[in-house]
Amino acid sequence: MTVIGWFQILLYCAVVVALAKPLGWYMTRVFNGERTFLSPVLRPVESAIYWIGGVDERREQHWLTYTIAMLLFHVGGFLIIYGVMRLQAVLPFNPAGQSAVAEDLSFNTAISFLTNTNWQNYGGESTVSYLVQMLGLTHQNFLSAATGIVLAMALIRGFSRASARTVGNFWVDVTRCTLYVLLPLCIVYTLFLVSQGIPQTLGPYVEATTLEGAKQTIAVGPVASQVAIKMLGTNGGGFFNANAAHPFENPTALSNFIQMLSIFTLGAALTNVFGRMVGNQRQGWAILAAMGVLFIAGVAITYWAEANGSSTLNALGLTGGNMEGKEVRFGIVASSLFAVITTAASCGAVNAMHDSFTALGGMIPLINMQLGEIIVGGVGAGLYGMLLFVVLAIFVAGLMVGRTPEYVGKKIEAREVKMAMLAILVLPLMYLGWTAVAVVLPSAVASMANAGPHGFTEVLYAFTSATANNGSAFAGLTGNTFFYNLTLASSMFVGRFFMIIPAMAIAGSLAEKKSIPPSAGTLPTTGGLFVGLVVGVILIIGGLTFFPALALGPIVEHLAMTAGTVF
Repeated sequence: MTVIGWFQILLYCAVVVALAKPLGWYMTRVFNGERTFLSPVLRPVESAIYWIGGVDERREQHWLTYTIAMLLFHVGGFLIIYGVMRLQAVLPFNPAGQSAVAEDLSFNTAISFLTNTNWQNYGGESTVSYLVQMLGLTHQNFLSAATGIVLAMALIRGFSRASARTVGNFWVDVTRCTLYVLLPLCIVYTLFLVSQGIPQTLGPYVEATTLEGAKQTIAVGPVASQVAIKMLGTNGGGFFNANAAHPFENPTALSNFIQMLSIFTLGAALTNVFGRMVGNQRQGWAILAAMGVLFIAGVAITYWAEANGSSTLNALGLTGGNMEGKEVRFGIVASSLFAVITTAASCGAVNAMHDSFTALGGMIPLINMQLGEIIVGGVGAGLYGMLLFVVLAIFVAGLMVGRTPEYVGKKIEAREVKMAMLAILVLPLMYLGWTAVAVVLPSAVASMANAGPHGFTEVLYAFTSATANNGSAFAGLTGNTFFYNLTLASSMFVGRFFMIIPAMAIAGSLAEKKSIPPSAGTLPTTGGLFVGLVVGVILIIGGLTFFPALALGPIVEHLAMTAGTVF
């Protein structure tokens, strides 16, 4: 661990916090339907979209109608991705002549991208065409990210409105999010990435001759546009199999820093949107502080573990830390920081192979996902995931003082607590349930590249990543099998929608309640005590739920490593 390493980490945190307020201001105006500097150009386009779709932008929806509209929207997304993958061989923009993708892999990929997971059981450059990359995957990257953001907005309206039966209009929200937020940012972002050396072309793969005289095919394509939205929308699916470790997806230290920054930017800004819409920006800062405490703790442990390496590496004279599986152009600190960011934010892009991290260094990304994408989290999903834990924390605080819990002027009652618990508990059912099946089923065990606790961690990581809608792979696990394609798809579906529906039920319930003024018995929710309470509840629930599984994987692997045994 070095001073310059910590400077990079603190600089990153400072820039994220600095961007949260101006972006929060802008996004609040967008979702309130107020005029922005882009309105003269985009307002006619927005109105035309409503006219074509038959949408009345002044008509809002009940939470149930809003949720049904969202689900139907995703049916269309599934059919588009599945269809273009199965028909890939006869569709245009296929210069490499890729054949149709198998049924189970197409199904897995379609579920993956519409749930904002972007788990990939394939190598992009060797499996899918340019058309699939653009029409299927990049297109859905925008819409799944927009969906997460607008669902967070619906929950925010539940907290901010009083005696209302509506939480917004899904079609209006997703149009404004895509048109005013995601597209403008991605256009600028794409141009920056091209300036860094990332390809953006529809031309064929390039044939090159090596110094030895051999022929080599270099994959290119419309890469920069997909990288922009995969990072900004916390999607994570790479154009290439090596993802952000590939020099054509992440060529420089500057591109690496900006990509890390873009993963957190919108999620952090949404906490400011929450504060603005409930009438007290300090509420948003308190939520961001709780996220920040967990994030800094995770970065510190991962950086320490990777910088110190392992006893096996030290015995070989490799005392500079663990560089296995990391790109030299990024080094230990940028790789460790990226790993924590991408798993805290439910992004899933990777610039290093997590399978090659030390046991404790690889455990932190695993814990980040197991907590339920709440440390900034996926765009939108991180905020509504954290608000579910806030509901539980407020309920616990209410029990302590013997009064009905309140948060931002709304009473938290049995219905909200039950829905929050339902959303939180369904996640470990997928993480742990499918892992238990996979480690005893012979065909699933055959996919593990490592034995012992490391192999167990590979399987646990896969189902955790899928259910948390993260999509990063620990590596070392052959996932493109019938068993894993179907079980991981079910995990992704449950992890996304079985969390969304209870959250939307909470939004509708809160919107109908009257706002009540704070009293002498109201717990202050903008200070350090509240932040500590929320962090404590998260760690207690996470520890009780996941410690046994972690003990069988990374913890016992670390203890074995100190005794000289590696896997």
